[in-house]
Amino acid sequence: MFSLTTAAVVFGVIFLAELPDKTALAGLLLGTRFRASYVFAGVAAAFAIHVVLAVAAGSVLTLLPQRPLQAVVGLLFLGGGLYLLRSKAEEDEEIKEPTSASFWKVAGSGFMLILVAEFGDLTQIMTANLAARYDDWLSVGIGAFAALCAVAGIGILGGRALLKRVPMRLITRVAACVMLVLAAWSLYEAIAG
Repeated sequence: MFSLTTAAVVFGVIFLAELPDKTALAGLLLGTRFRASYVFAGVAAAFAIHVVLAVAAGSVLTLLPQRPLQAVVGLLFLGGGLYLLRSKAEEDEEIKEPTSASFWKVAGSGFMLILVAEFGDLTQIMTANLAARYDDWLSVGIGAFAALCAVAGIGILGGRALLKRVPMRLITRVAACVMLVLAAWSLYEAIAG
């Protein structure tokens, strides 16, 4: 059954974690060169595949005993939070332009870029962790997919404007703090059992 609360929590966590990632920058670069709707279609299709894989992996994790699972999830969140605290804002990466601006070329470029760049990424691992934590594949999947698409949309349509107002360092710090809170909560549940 769908839980709006779970989807909202997942949305917030994934959104904050994905903002400082290369996806927003890649979307920004593609969006400035090609039709935004074409870029978004390809990026959204790649994110759909990533979310399905992550939720499936997280659902398998729910078959493990609950207390050890909470400990593993907590440690993964802790690692993700520490990683974000230590990371620096990503630099622009060179993106190869397709030779034609047709829908299939542009969407295909966005799809392949995100599919390859985001495979095994922190937000994909976090989505699997959240699926394991909440044992609610539908709510986690919808929340994660919506967050990833929102970040891509922001990157494609207005990334430069956001970065002029909110420093990337602040966004990264907020995402790291949210992950550390989730780590503490999961580890508390593992210990308190």
